[in-house]
Amino acid sequence: MTKKTDLKLIFALLGVAIVWGTTYLGIRIAVETIPPWFVTAIRQTIASLILLVVLLRKKELVWKDWPYLRRQMLLSFLMIVVANGMTTVAEQTIPSGLTSLLNALNPIVVFIASLFVGLQKPSWKGFIGVVIGFLGVAFIFRDGIGDLLDPDYKTGILFLCFAIAGWATGTIYTKKYSVPSGNIFLDLFYQFVFSAIVQWILAFVFSGDTDFSSWTMISLSAVVYLAVFGSVVGYFCYIYALKKVSATEVSVLSYFNTVIALFLGWLVLDEIITIDILIATALIILGVFITNYKKQKI
Repeated sequence: MTKKTDLKLIFALLGVAIVWGTTYLGIRIAVETIPPWFVTAIRQTIASLILLVVLLRKKELVWKDWPYLRRQMLLSFLMIVVANGMTTVAEQTIPSGLTSLLNALNPIVVFIASLFVGLQKPSWKGFIGVVIGFLGVAFIFRDGIGDLLDPDYKTGILFLCFAIAGWATGTIYTKKYSVPSGNIFLDLFYQFVFSAIVQWILAFVFSGDTDFSSWTMISLSAVVYLAVFGSVVGYFCYIYALKKVSATEVSVLSYFNTVIALFLGWLVLDEIITIDILIATALIILGVFITNYKKQKI
């Protein structure tokens, strides 16, 4: 009997691949005039308000229990405050294309972490994929290792490493301790509200002396786009897909994000794409593919 195609899952996967590919450009435009923690705080506040309206209209805004709230707060901290927040900070000093390329390592990091928690079994295929993926990183910094002497560039890379670690940890936690939820919007609402509160605090602590008059309309428009599409649409698609397929399979979509982000960074922001960047992209995508490829059963 032919298995029925899950159209909702297909649209969710496409949403993750395409929408999040554009968010790197959005972040880069937003942080040109707005401090990064203000970008994230405003973004999650708008996303929270959108979901609040949706939940009120559907009469689904309910209180569950403290264990549920603690779970949403943990996921919010790992995947929004740390992963999204620190990626936004990183894009102040490193190009959007490079940010997306390094974030493409997420599936490999998820795979390695899955080995330690027992969600994956060691294999030569996985080992080869990891090695090839990190060879891609070597190509990124082959001629530009001296850039790491620049404090701002080095800080951006460090923040991005924290972001990757936070995302991978949240993905593994979601899959290992999956709890059935009948309302993804409610889950996201609690996550966005918590992250907004934390990020407003961080914004005033680290950027409290900002000149609000210097914020441009194009940067503010980018924040609104990030809130509607990057947060509400993107996270909904990601969490929906994560409940249907494995963590590594969903994470594979990050290489589509990378291709889209590199192209948009070149097209809109005139970011330079070198031969090394193209080789690194090919190696990382190949490494991700080898690590996560599974032969279809007939």
